[in-house]
Amino acid sequence: MRQRTVGDLMTPSVVSVRPGTPFKEIARILDEYEITAVPVADDQDRPVGVVSEADLLRKQTSGGGATSAGDLMTSPAVVAEPDWHAVRAARTMERHKVKRLPVVDGNGRLIGVISRSDLVQLFLRRDHAIQEEIVEDVVVRTLGLPPSALGVEVAEGRVTLSGTVAHEHLVPILVRLCESVDGVVEVVDRLGPGQDEAAGRAPEHSGAGAAFEPRHSPGTRR
Repeated sequence: MRQRTVGDLMTPSVVSVRPGTPFKEIARILDEYEITAVPVADDQDRPVGVVSEADLLRKQTSGGGATSAGDLMTSPAVVAEPDWHAVRAARTMERHKVKRLPVVDGNGRLIGVISRSDLVQLFLRRDHAIQEEIVEDVVVRTLGLPPSALGVEVAEGRVTLSGTVAHEHLVPILVRLCESVDGVVEVVDRLGPGQDEAAGRAPEHSGAGAAFEPRHSPGTRR
């Protein structure tokens, strides 16, 4: 399975300013490009900070001598790398309480920007596309089973797995693989043990009506 990376989701045509860019020019750029923040890069295109609308507003309300990007910016810049998985980028944004990350190459030079709205695209995948990926990549390629071996239903990103598996210890592995598919928000496990394994284990409940209770997994990307 190939999970989409920051490089897949980022905006590559990035607008940036220099530390000496004046206040009014920053405001004009934000308005012209309809963006809420802009990276501040040095002469070698290495990001040193970010200036947001909030930074401009704070200057307007507090006064003071901040008149250029270098004075206004939030520094140091929190950055991402193009080979990061989207989940790592989302967690970095959450940890640092930012809405976007400049993306840098191996030399630390600015090559793009990834925002929360870019990450949201992961969860807009059609249910049918998610189902196809789970069946083809998880069930067939990874487990080596025919596509009809397990039931895979997807509704609004919620995956329900049903059927039987030969070895019960494989169930949590199967669930984790499904959780890692882009667009999955939850996995519901309705899997039961195969006949051989079930036959070799004493029943845990008396009576013929004992039900196999579904197990819910919250997923890793909400």
